Amino acid sequence: MTTELDLAAIDRERERIRSTYLRADRPPSSARGLHHFAMLCSDVERTVKFYQEVLEFPLTEIFENRDYQGSNHFFFDVGHGNLLAFFDLPGLDLGPYAEVLGGLHHIAISVEPERWAHLRGKLDAAGVEYMLESDVSLYFRDPDGARLELLADPLGEMYGMRVL
Repeated sequence: MTTELDLAAIDRERERIRSTYLRADRPPSSARGLHHFAMLCSDVERTVKFYQEVLEFPLTEIFENRDYQGSNHFFFDVGHGNLLAFFDLPGLDLGPYAEVLGGLHHIAISVEPERWAHLRGKLDAAGVEYMLESDVSLYFRDPDGARLELLADPLGEMYGMRVL
């Protein structure tokens, strides 16, 4: 069930938040960067093949998850010292991927325009369906249904607008 949205009120609230909190003279972040973003997968090898062979994100390590015996914790290099990590949790019936409030909507990963075109061809060759948006974004799902975006815009930009 969808409800009627008051778009003018939403626009006013966005502008209020922007004028209240957005600072041109913002201080540096307290963080050094994104160490890793962790997701769940149902099949380790299928996940490795997709992320390493199709998307060309090198597998950097795999070891047993310290919190769940028999579970793997493994990592892919997504550039600039950032990692995409996965856990499998054998024996737990986690069910299929679902977008829920407070959950993952998508992960946007910046790639050089030439690499973006190359990876688009690899998605085509692998039969991965995607949606092209604004001639710089490809939205698609990984083998477990998590939504990803490959974005040809530079880090800190989105669709020609500076966001950092």
